[in-house]
Amino acid sequence: MNVSVEKIDDANYKVKATIDNSDIEKNLEKLAKEASKTIKVDGFRKGKVPVAVIKKMYGDKLKQDAEAEAIREVLQEAYKEAGIDANDVIGNPTFDKFEENDDNKEMEITISLKPKFDLGDYSDVAPEYQKPEVSDEEVQEELDNIALKFTKFKPIEDDRELKEGDIAVFDFTGYLDGKEFEGGSAKDYELKIGSKQFIDGFEEQMVGMKKGEEKTIKVTFPKDYHAANLAGKEVEFKIKLNDIEQEVKPEINDDLAKKALGKDDATLDELKEYAKNIVQQAKIRKLYEDELKPKILENLINKYDFPLPKNIVEQEIDNLVNQKAQTLSEEELEEVKKSPEKLKELRESVREDAEKSVKATFIVDALAKAENIEVSDGEISQVLYYEALMSGQDPQKVMEYYTANNLLPVIKMGMIEDKLFTKLLKLED
Repeated sequence: MNVSVEKIDDANYKVKATIDNSDIEKNLEKLAKEASKTIKVDGFRKGKVPVAVIKKMYGDKLKQDAEAEAIREVLQEAYKEAGIDANDVIGNPTFDKFEENDDNKEMEITISLKPKFDLGDYSDVAPEYQKPEVSDEEVQEELDNIALKFTKFKPIEDDRELKEGDIAVFDFTGYLDGKEFEGGSAKDYELKIGSKQFIDGFEEQMVGMKKGEEKTIKVTFPKDYHAANLAGKEVEFKIKLNDIEQEVKPEINDDLAKKALGKDDATLDELKEYAKNIVQQAKIRKLYEDELKPKILENLINKYDFPLPKNIVEQEIDNLVNQKAQTLSEEELEEVKKSPEKLKELRESVREDAEKSVKATFIVDALAKAENIEVSDGEISQVLYYEALMSGQDPQKVMEYYTANNLLPVIKMGMIEDKLFTKLLKLED
């Protein structure tokens, strides 16, 4: 076995090695002897299976293991020669060359290490900004939104016609070509007239109806309607209006504050401050996502300069290429698959973004450790649970999906990044 190591930069080393086939054969013989002591084979006592029998039964697997053992020996020798701590190696070694000759195997391997760099003073990476102001009009709008959550519906007492803004409580049955169609009927359905929840023309034709009245209306489903049997078709709905209700919004006062804040002694002034904070936090979040986060990332990438592990960069290029491939037409994708030049061109087009992403990841990781930023499994679960609720999904299934697709580390990294940047920007003050 012959091994030589060339340092490319502080994060990457090139290993050139030649492994004699006789060395691999020695490894194979050793592995076969070890296996003969433990493997059970019919007709032989345990521990007494001849090595030749083991070789015949498991020859291909033993050869693979023997080659893998030889490669591990190459890497150990390379680490020793270059003074590399195995704990500093990141990702899997990359084989740039692997040739099988009559007497030996020649290979070139790139080993990548975790980048090491001095953080120094990083107080200048946080961009300056002004906390957004909140107008009285915006506070009032948020108070109206809060009041809307406590709105009640009250049946009207007078015998008047249904009008826009009313809540219609009605039964309906839909007919296509004179026959009821699936999903086209309901009892005591509640619909706010003017909300445009139903097909165009449906709510408009209900206006003017009185409690107890029955009516047949005609509407046409949109051409792009999700149910193909109804798309673009004219249908009839038989309707019976059971009741008419009005929205009764609570007054914006101390009583509303007590309900909204869950405090018996809450006041309107406290509710206004609460509403102001909601508006301001929403503005800060938008400012952070649109301006501050991209700027602080840019500052960090520009501030630090260090070699990147090539294998991690190539992995990120793979990810970005896969993402970009999803935006290509079938013709463009087929062209890339058939042309090595096109594929290389595509990979090079995302290389800069990949390098920035990898660089940012290492910087954020180092800064998070320096700032003692951590994210617990419980915090990740809370975020995914909230995401599931907001999207109407089963939280358990969402968690299982992220776990099965190995996405939890991505979620965690994003949360660590946001915690770190929030601290550096002093947004938590």
